Amino acid sequence: MIANKFSCEFTVSEAIGLLVIWALLSIVTLGLALFVLPYYFVKAPINRTFIVDSEGAKVAKLTVDINFTDVLGHALVWLLLTIVTLGLAYLIYWPAVIKRLLNAVQTTEL
Repeated sequence: MIANKFSCEFTVSEAIGLLVIWALLSIVTLGLALFVLPYYFVKAPINRTFIVDSEGAKVAKLTVDINFTDVLGHALVWLLLTIVTLGLAYLIYWPAVIKRLLNAVQTTEL
């Protein structure tokens, strides 16, 4: 049985860059950007992940292609739920976003 593994090439500097950008967006939008943040925080490392074979050669690349209107629609529903539940729904929102993104992952052979 041949075992394939994942290899993520997402760097710390890329993570810091994302954090800075989203911190600024959060300030400018008075926190509203935080409802689309989970999509892009989770999407970035997935898009830098490869499937490698047992010898370490890259076999395929993982990609998540999401539409901003889908993100916005989903985020607005959860924004309303978060307001109604005084913030508690935001804790459930992250796993819901991760599930949506993982279901949207596609592989592209190299």
